[in-house]
Amino acid sequence: MIQSIDLAQKFTKFNEYWTPKVVTELNNYQVKLAKFKGEFTWHNHSDTDEFFLVVKGQMKIELRDGVVELHEGQVYVVPKGVEHKPVAENECHVMLIEPKGVINTGDSESDLKAENNVWV
Repeated sequence: MIQSIDLAQKFTKFNEYWTPKVVTELNNYQVKLAKFKGEFTWHNHSDTDEFFLVVKGQMKIELRDGVVELHEGQVYVVPKGVEHKPVAENECHVMLIEPKGVINTGDSESDLKAENNVWV
């Protein structure tokens, strides 16, 4: 399969918020796309860092000791074990990179827990 991945086109394939979709894999990692709007749940990933790249829009990541604001083209990595809560006032398109099997709600139980390993 020799073809590029069109991220803008992939974002048109789903409308749900907080439901990461896999677009490709490398080594033992998955590249996922998600749409954020509103507030997510406080959570952490005890075994892995979490990479956020804002593709479109803006968002913030609330941490217990501060807030990181992200705009289009900006990246932030939440270190493993750090409790955080993503928030987007308006719809925001985000790319995530994380190991296969990572659950979006991390170590927390939440109604926002998404099905894992869904490809788009």
